[in-house]
Amino acid sequence: MREYAMIADGERAALIGPHGDVAWMCVPRWDSEAVFSSLIGGGGRFAVTPVGSRYVWGGSYEDGTLIWTSRWVTTDGIVECREALAQPADEHRAVLLRRLRAVSGLATMNVVLEVGAGFGRHGMTRLKCEDGVWTGRSGNLYLRLAGASEATVHGGALHLHLDLPAGTDHDLVLELADQPLASAPVAVDAAWSGTERSWKDSVPQLLDTTAPDDARQSYAVLRGMTGTSGAMVAAATLGLPERAQEQRNYDYRYAWIRDQCYAGQAIAACGPYPLLDDAVRFITSRLLDDGPSLKPAYSVTGGRVPDEADLNLVGYPGGSARTGNWVNNQFQLDTFGETLLLFAAAASHDRLDLQNWRAAEAAVQAIIDRWQEPDAGIWELNNDTWAHSRLICAAGLRAVAAHAPAAQGAQWTSLADNIVADTARSCLHPSGRWQRSPSDDRVDAALLLPTLRGAIPIHDPRSLATVAAVRADLGREGYVYRFSQDARPLAQTEGAFLLCGFNMAMAVHQQGDETEAMHWFERNRAACSTTGLFTEEYDVEQRQLRGNFPQAFVHAAMLETAGRLATPPAPDDRA
Repeated sequence: MREYAMIADGERAALIGPHGDVAWMCVPRWDSEAVFSSLIGGGGRFAVTPVGSRYVWGGSYEDGTLIWTSRWVTTDGIVECREALAQPADEHRAVLLRRLRAVSGLATMNVVLEVGAGFGRHGMTRLKCEDGVWTGRSGNLYLRLAGASEATVHGGALHLHLDLPAGTDHDLVLELADQPLASAPVAVDAAWSGTERSWKDSVPQLLDTTAPDDARQSYAVLRGMTGTSGAMVAAATLGLPERAQEQRNYDYRYAWIRDQCYAGQAIAACGPYPLLDDAVRFITSRLLDDGPSLKPAYSVTGGRVPDEADLNLVGYPGGSARTGNWVNNQFQLDTFGETLLLFAAAASHDRLDLQNWRAAEAAVQAIIDRWQEPDAGIWELNNDTWAHSRLICAAGLRAVAAHAPAAQGAQWTSLADNIVADTARSCLHPSGRWQRSPSDDRVDAALLLPTLRGAIPIHDPRSLATVAAVRADLGREGYVYRFSQDARPLAQTEGAFLLCGFNMAMAVHQQGDETEAMHWFERNRAACSTTGLFTEEYDVEQRQLRGNFPQAFVHAAMLETAGRLATPPAPDDRA
C-alpha cells in the first residue's frame, strides 16, 4: 500500500497506483460497489501509463489538498499526471480529472479505460463517440469520457495512444453517475479551478502546530473523507489485511462513531474549523435518533451498516474480499463518552446549539442506564467490563459538565466520580496501574486515553503508573502495540498501532516530558506511505503498512498531536 495515493471529494475516493492505474473506486458513494477494484482482485481499469518498461515513479500532493501529481522519469524524458476528484462534489456523480503534461522530452502514453461496475461483474455497454466524447453504461451507472476522441474499442475496453511533445498538456475527464448525465460535458478548466478553490477554502494553514505541512495534509485527508451528511468514513477501502492469512480484514467504508469523535476532538485542538461542525452534526443526528441504542457505526447516510457478505473475489494478498461489517451486533459503551468529549470540545469553541445539547443529554442518559453493562470495548472484542470504556465515559461526563448549568454539571461530575471509584475497585492492578478488566490484568494502550481526556488527574499515581507500564510493556522502537495478545513477541502478533503511538506522545507531553513526546511523535509520523498516508497498523520489522487505507483516525491523531505538542504542557489543576 505504500505506493498508492488517494484522491477524494467527500463522497467517494479513488486510489492511484504507481503505474497510473486507478486501483480502487466506488461510485456513487463510499459504500457503493466498486467500478475499479483490481486492489482486491476485481475488475475495471483506468490507467494512464508511460509506454515502455523503463521508468521511475514518484509523485506528491499539492499542499493542503488531495490533488495528486504522479511523476514518471522515463528514458526519454519526464511526464506528469495531475489527478483529482472534482469539487464541489455531487452525491450522484463522480468527476475524475486527469491532466497529463510532458515536462521534458516526448511523452508516449497508453490510456486504457474499462469501467467495471459491481466489482467488475459488469463491463461497458452502449459505447459510442459523438463530438469527440465517449458515452456508455456499466451496470446501472452512466459513464462519459472526454479527451479520448481517437480511442478505439478492443476487448470491451477503450484504448488510446498519446504522443505529447515537451511542454504540452492533455486532459482526460471521466464522469460516472447513478443518474443520466447532464447534456454538456464538464468544462475542464472550470472544474480544475473549482477544485483548487474548494481545497484552498476548506483547509486551514495550521501554522501553530508542530508540523504544519503534515497537519494540513492530515486535515485534507479528513476533509476528503467527510461527506455532505457530515459523516466521515473510517477508511476508503475494504479487505486489506491487518496481518496476512489471519482473517483480520474488514470493510471500513462506514462512519464509526468513535472515529468521528476522535477526528472532531483533533480538529477542536487546533481551532473551530468546519470539520468540527460536521462531526457534531452527524453525531447529534445519530444520538437523537437512537439514544441508548446508538450503533458503533453507520452508513454515510445514517443508515444501518450491512452485514458481511463474500464478494467471491481473490482479495488483496493475505486478505479476503467481504463487504459489510459485523459491528451492528455490538454494544460499545465508550462511544457515549467519546460523544460527550466531542460536544465538550465543540462547546469550548462555542459551537453547540440546543439540538446538540439535547444529544449530549441523550448520551449522558445512556451512560446512566448502561455504564455497568459489559461491552465490546474499543478494540471490538468479547463483551467484558472494560476499564477503558468506563473511564472514557467518566472523562466525557467531566468534560461536558464544565459547560453545563451548575446543578446539572454537578450531577454529571458526581456520576463520573462514582464510575471512576467503581472501576478502581475492580480494575486497578496491584502495581498501581489500570488493567484491562476485572478478569484481564494485562496492560492496554487504550488506557492512555482516560488521563488524556480528563477522567483522572495527569499526575495521579494511577496515571503515572499506566503510562510507565504502556511504555515498558507495549513500547518497542518508538512504536506502541495495543496489548500483548499471547506469549509471542508483540511484533509477531500484529503491527504497531499508530493511534496508540500518537496517544503516547500526547500522554508524556501532558506529563511534562516534551523531549520524549517529540520522539514518539516523529517516529510515528514517519510510519506512513511514500505518498504520506497512514494505515491503522505499521509492521515495524518489515516496514510495511497494515490494514485499510488510509485510516482516518490515525490522521486525526497525527493532527491532534501536532497541535498539542506545539504548546507547553498545561498544569494539572484537577483535584
